[in-house]
Amino acid sequence: MIPEIMKAVVLSKPTLAENVRLTEVPVPQVRPGWVLVKVKAFGLNHSEQILRLNEIRADYIRKPLIPGIECVGEIADPSDSHFQKSQKIVALMGGMGRSFDGSYAEYALLPVSHVFSVESDLSWTDMAAVPETYFTAWGSLFECLDLKKEDTLLVRGGTCALGYAAIQIAKALGCQVAATTHKEKKLSLLEKADKAVLDTGTLAGTFFGITKALELVGPKTLRDTLRCVEKGGIVCNTGILGGVYTLNGFDPIKDIPNGVYLTGFFSSYPAQQTMTDIFSFINCHHIKPEIGAVYPLERISEALFDMDNHKVDGKIVVKV
Repeated sequence: MIPEIMKAVVLSKPTLAENVRLTEVPVPQVRPGWVLVKVKAFGLNHSEQILRLNEIRADYIRKPLIPGIECVGEIADPSDSHFQKSQKIVALMGGMGRSFDGSYAEYALLPVSHVFSVESDLSWTDMAAVPETYFTAWGSLFECLDLKKEDTLLVRGGTCALGYAAIQIAKALGCQVAATTHKEKKLSLLEKADKAVLDTGTLAGTFFGITKALELVGPKTLRDTLRCVEKGGIVCNTGILGGVYTLNGFDPIKDIPNGVYLTGFFSSYPAQQTMTDIFSFINCHHIKPEIGAVYPLERISEALFDMDNHKVDGKIVVKV
């Protein structure tokens, strides 16, 4: 039985984590082309922090808004879709939590195009660590870097949820992996990599034999990362952990070494086959997602505060 009222986080202006509160709102009414999902759990993401603290001001953001760009759960009402009631799904992106209400709630009304069926024995909390994080890692490694088992991969900014996922996938594939962190105390968190390196900001000349590099620090260190790979190597810029969002004064002729390739991954276009492949890979290689902490929905404010203040290593998951 679908209730009439649900608990949710609703934002209409910039909001600090400590000021986030659950409120009661009507459960969304289903409509053609959309499905109602009973949310079981969701992961927290840096882009949601950007939205909550600043981007919420933008005209293109629908307000008031329930944030959250991903979730896992069950179909509560399939509407006119191909889904079945109670079917296990993951959902992500496509304007979720920006153009329309997202996952920080007990129920979410989502477009069929960005809801995907999954077969997995993972718990709801483990599964919630997968959609956006592993989709982004998967796309970066395979679509952009064309990663093969004979590659040696550099993950710059390895101590984030995306970094951990990339290391797991690359090691399961059979690659050699080097990973970096800018905090010495976090080197031990990179134990699954073959080599853990303290990032001083200048790493060119430190590595030998790097054929592929996943840049998660972003434009702040991209020029240096381009000089860490061998000729014929590929660098994929996916993250912006360094807090620098664009490359001012970037000169492609001088800043990209001869024979090195630069690409980037934009995670707005998930597809059913990709999500099926990801969960099949996880199942086949017995990968357990790296979760830093799990919070109940009632403690969403605390979870957001800990994310904002970098108190958790690994993915933060909220259980509904």
